[in-house]
Amino acid sequence: MTKRSLYDLYMAAAAAVREHDATCTTCSPTAHCATGRRLLGELVRLQNDYLTRLRAKKGTP
Repeated sequence: MTKRSLYDLYMAAAAAVREHDATCTTCSPTAHCATGRRLLGELVRLQNDYLTRLRAKKGTP
């Protein structure tokens, strides 16, 4: 089995958030259900990790 890249994980998390937002009747742009909060939190964490890695490669703060 091939290990998924950080970018792939980040994009999968973004897709999961979009899919959840499209089907959840509880979530709104300003408030999320427990599942929506978990998915969004995972997306934010992966996005931060990915952007930190890009900045490190470029040598920018």
